[in-house]
Amino acid sequence: MAPAIGEKAPGFALPRDGGGKVELADFKGRNLVLYFYPKADTPGCTKEAIAFNGLKRAFAAAGTDVVGVSADPVKAQDKFRDKYGLKFALASDESHAMLTAYGVWGEKSMYGRKFMGVRRTTFLIDRKGRIAQVWENVKVDGHAEAVLAAAKAL
Repeated sequence: MAPAIGEKAPGFALPRDGGGKVELADFKGRNLVLYFYPKADTPGCTKEAIAFNGLKRAFAAAGTDVVGVSADPVKAQDKFRDKYGLKFALASDESHAMLTAYGVWGEKSMYGRKFMGVRRTTFLIDRKGRIAQVWENVKVDGHAEAVLAAAKAL
C-alpha cells in the first residue's frame, strides 16, 4: 500500500545512473519529486522523462529535486539518460523493495494479459520528508506541469 499524504516518506538508498547511490537523506531540507515509471526508453516513459527534464530549472527554482525510479538495471538507466540528455537522477530498484514500500509494484494488465510491474505514480515529498501529494495512474500529458504547480505551492 502506498504511503498516504502526511506520512513520512519511506527511506531508500538505490544505485543510480552514472554509478553511486541516491537516497532520501540526500534531499533533506528540499522538496523531492519521486516519480515511478514502468520501463526506460518506452514511449510514455520517454515523454514523461523529457517533460520533467524540460522543467528542471523551474523545479530547482521551487527548491525541488526530481528523481525517476524504475526496476530497470543501472545500465539501462545510463542509456536512457544519455539518449535523451536527462539531467536528474534515475534510480534502479531491481529488487523491487523500494517500489513495494511506495506501493507502486503490483499486478498490471495490458491487452488482457496480467503481469507484475511498476504502476506509473508520482510522489511529492516536502522538506520535512513527508508525503505532500500523490498522483496515481498518471496520464503523462500535462503531468510534469501539474507536479510543478504543486511543488511551487509547498
